[in-house]
Amino acid sequence: MSFTLFIVQTLNGLQFGVLLFLIAAGLTLVFGVMDFINLAHGVQYMLGAYLAVMFYALTGSFVLALILALGAALAFGLLLEFTVFRHLYDRDHLEQVIATFGIIIFLNQGVKVVWGAAPLNLPMPEALAGTVQLMPGLVYPVWRLVIIASGLIVGLVLYILVSRTRVGMLVRAGATHARIVSALGVDIRRLFMIVFGFGTMLAAFAGVMIAPILSVEPGMGDSVLILAFVVIVIGGIGSMRGAFIAALLIGLVDTLGRSFMIDILRLFMAPSPARTVGPAIASMLIYVLMALVLYFRPAGLFPAKGRS
Repeated sequence: MSFTLFIVQTLNGLQFGVLLFLIAAGLTLVFGVMDFINLAHGVQYMLGAYLAVMFYALTGSFVLALILALGAALAFGLLLEFTVFRHLYDRDHLEQVIATFGIIIFLNQGVKVVWGAAPLNLPMPEALAGTVQLMPGLVYPVWRLVIIASGLIVGLVLYILVSRTRVGMLVRAGATHARIVSALGVDIRRLFMIVFGFGTMLAAFAGVMIAPILSVEPGMGDSVLILAFVVIVIGGIGSMRGAFIAALLIGLVDTLGRSFMIDILRLFMAPSPARTVGPAIASMLIYVLMALVLYFRPAGLFPAKGRS
C-alpha cells in the first residue's frame, strides 16, 4: 500500500460516491416526498446512458447528446408518471414494488430490442479525455474529476433549491404533511409530477456521466439501485443532506475496502487466507456500515424533520 495509491483510490471512492448521490438524490425525492417505492429508478439511469449514446451518434457532440438525453429522459419519465406511476401512489408498498419491478423487466428487454444486447460505449469529450498531474507521481483521469465536480455542483444546487426556495419549502412540507399542503391550495399532484421529473433527470444525468467510463448495457441500473436504497436508508429517508453524506461514505468504504482489505488482513493473518477472506469481507462492508448506523440511529444519520 502506497500513499499515492491511497489518494487515487480515495478519489475513486469520491467519484463513486458522487455517482451514487446523483442516483439516490432522485430516489430520495421520490421516496421521501411521495412515499413511493420506485424500483424502476435504476432503469432511468440506464436509459440516460442509452439515450446519450444514441444522440451522440446523431450529433457527434457530447454536450448536445447530454442535453438531448436529459430532455428525452424527462419526457419519458413524465410519460411513465402519467400513464403508470400516478395510479400507484395510493396503493400499498407491495403493489408499488411489484408494478415497478415489472417496468424494470419491460425496459431491460426494451433496450435490447432497440439497441441490442451487446455493450455500447459513449466517447468522452476529447478535451477531457486525458489525465492531469495532481502532485508529483500522481496523475488522475480528468473525466473522473469532472464527475466529482459535477456531483458537488448538483448537490449545492439541490441544497439551495430544497432549503432556500418556495418550491423546496412545498416539497419539504409535502413530504410530511401532504394533506395540509393540498388543503392550502397547492396542487400536490403537480408538485409530485415535478419532483418525479426532476428525479428522473438526475438519474439520467448520472447515466450519461458514467457512460464514457463503463459499458452501456441492459441491466446496468439494477446493481446501483440497491446501493441507492442503502444510501437513503443510511442517510435518512427524505433527507438530501443525509443522502449526500451517506453516498460519499458508501463510495469511500466500498472502494477503499475492495482495494486495501487484503493488505489490512495480512497484518493479522497469513497471506493465503487473507486473499481468500478479504474480498468477501470487502463486499459486505457497506451492509455492515448500514447495520451499524441503523443500530445506533434507526431513522438514519440525518432523518428529515417529521420522520425521526
